[in-house]
Amino acid sequence: MKENFMRVQKYISNCGFTSRRKAEALILEGKVLINDKTAQIGDKINPETDQVRVSGKLIKPLKSRHYIALYKPRGYLTTMSDDRGRKCVTDLVKELDKRIYPIGRLDKDSEGLLLLTDDGDFHNYVEHPKFSVPKVYRVTVNSGVTEEQITEMMTQSGMDSKSDIPVKINPLVEGDERSVLEFILLEGKNRQIRKLCQSVGLEVMRLKRVAVGPVRLGRLGVGKWRELTAQEIASLYKK
Repeated sequence: MKENFMRVQKYISNCGFTSRRKAEALILEGKVLINDKTAQIGDKINPETDQVRVSGKLIKPLKSRHYIALYKPRGYLTTMSDDRGRKCVTDLVKELDKRIYPIGRLDKDSEGLLLLTDDGDFHNYVEHPKFSVPKVYRVTVNSGVTEEQITEMMTQSGMDSKSDIPVKINPLVEGDERSVLEFILLEGKNRQIRKLCQSVGLEVMRLKRVAVGPVRLGRLGVGKWRELTAQEIASLYKK
């Protein structure tokens, strides 16, 4: 019987209601009930016998999981909804009629590959830096780029007090008025690439994520999405 128990935040996440991190926040806010008793961080439940409610809503296991690759266009927010009425990535997958959640973020002015899922364990695995799932970006800047600038950006990225995981940067196209760089990140931070470029006098003209682990953007059209293949899902977990 004991082996059937799991932490309540994991159960909420596995049911596709929200991510495990947000589930923990809901627990701390007192919005989660286990059999009509307010849940605490660390509480475990038996999914076969216990009832879990969040803000009064009964949380039920999903019958199936969804793993989506989306080409996020520029101008869309990586969020579920926006109180100012701005466009959100979930507007692009409405036909699924399922609550799926973005894994990581792409800022409003960036574009490219974004993964979405209702599988909490998969979400946490791909997003958490300890599992080292690389995210690859093509970044167009407004001038030529020197080796010294590239070295400075990589050095800066490894000096963060919260992380010692440096960014890897490779030049792809070199020119006097425009250059394209490949950035490979194992841990993404808010507007990290833009801030690194700005720190060495480079202006980002276009930022496009082209891969997450083995999953590549490929020929997926802007604003379009597809289901990940079983092989892609398995390969992501191997990373």
